[in-house]
Amino acid sequence: MCGVFGIWNHPEAAHLTYMGLYALQHRGQESAGIVTADGERLFEHKGMGYVSDVFTEEILKKLPGHLAIGHVRYSTAGRSFLQNAQPLVAHRAWGSLAIAHNGNIVNALSLREALERDGAIFSTTTDTEVILHLVARSRRWDFVDAILWALNQLKGAFTLVILTADTLIGVRDPYGFRPLWLGRKDGAWVLASETSALDLIDAVPEREVQPGEVLVINEDGIQSLRPFPTAVRAQCIFELVYFSRPDSVIFGRSVSEARVEMGRWLAREAPADADIVVPVPDSGVHAAIGYAEASGLPFQFGLIRNHYVGRTFIQPSQANRSFGVKVKLNPVRAVVQGKRLVLIDDSIVRGTTSRKIVQMLRQAGAREIHMRVSCPPIVGPCYYGIDTPSEEELIANHYDVAGIARFIGADSLAYLSLEALLRSVGDPEGREFCVACYTRDYPIPADHQKIKRVRILERAAVE
Repeated sequence: MCGVFGIWNHPEAAHLTYMGLYALQHRGQESAGIVTADGERLFEHKGMGYVSDVFTEEILKKLPGHLAIGHVRYSTAGRSFLQNAQPLVAHRAWGSLAIAHNGNIVNALSLREALERDGAIFSTTTDTEVILHLVARSRRWDFVDAILWALNQLKGAFTLVILTADTLIGVRDPYGFRPLWLGRKDGAWVLASETSALDLIDAVPEREVQPGEVLVINEDGIQSLRPFPTAVRAQCIFELVYFSRPDSVIFGRSVSEARVEMGRWLAREAPADADIVVPVPDSGVHAAIGYAEASGLPFQFGLIRNHYVGRTFIQPSQANRSFGVKVKLNPVRAVVQGKRLVLIDDSIVRGTTSRKIVQMLRQAGAREIHMRVSCPPIVGPCYYGIDTPSEEELIANHYDVAGIARFIGADSLAYLSLEALLRSVGDPEGREFCVACYTRDYPIPADHQKIKRVRILERAAVE
């Protein structure tokens, strides 16, 4: 749950990276950072909070150079404090290196333990720092060879942007869990997690970086490398369900069109005798549009979102999340009073947010609330970079659908089937996407229990 951005050969590299991170703010709200390069040195600035909190015009002026990478972070591995903010910077004989990472490395703990036994000293608790130590110990003098050797030790999800004094590198793991796009602007090359970041700086999208591809961008042009063994595709379907911005294109698909199609399938599979279709904004809006279109029911905004409040799903603590529901959403009484609602949301995780929303709508006078969810029940934690909670915290592991409906207080509840979800994203055979959060069928073997224990302890330390 992070966003990465990089640019090569532009005189306003720092400012454009700042703008790109603005467009990726939804991918992480804990910290932000930018590292620039002028051909000889690296310059960095990082801080806790939103992009607008961390950077000012004066700070950006202190980041010279025509190359830059940036990062917005939400911690799925490593505690939330400044030392863990990215990009991370390290120094080796052939020069300095900065790295920004989106994803989760599932063998990071075993790699770290081996490195520490060999004398490595870590200054962060992130899995990303493992990559820097591997590069430093690669015994390769060519920095590209050193990076490739290090990357081949990793298992898991890693979309990376890497910066040296004169080179920008983009990496996407062989499974393709997380998105990465290549674009162009005024002779400059740009890398970004989503096309929405390219749009904001008026860059032209060229293509997606392919799973297992490494792009090396410098004065010699762009070199495309394929250093990894071939793997099955396991692109994260939750990026299309919830996480990516609807105005982005990822995995070859328009996010908004995919969500509208999910809503259409949901209306076919789970019709409701109701008066209006109401989305939970913002992530439920496009599925609700599709549901209304396929059902023939009117679409209305019965809930209004305060856009000056962060997305509750990615707040670090349960206390913040519960408070955020009240601050973030407010019912429109004139719309919902006396009406039978079809309430559309993208997912139900713990159920606490849905329960509060249903309560608010009841208090505003809704006569019936039929909740419809545009993905299947979430039963498995994600180990590849989405901060879904442990199995014990997932409500679908404690109740059947009828029990969840009673818990949240809805008159009825239905989920989109996995088959319909896969059809909605153009993969009816299920060959391109990771759906482990719905099936517990994980594409990469890992010590999930050990990872889970560490994440629970780190969360407890933060809270």
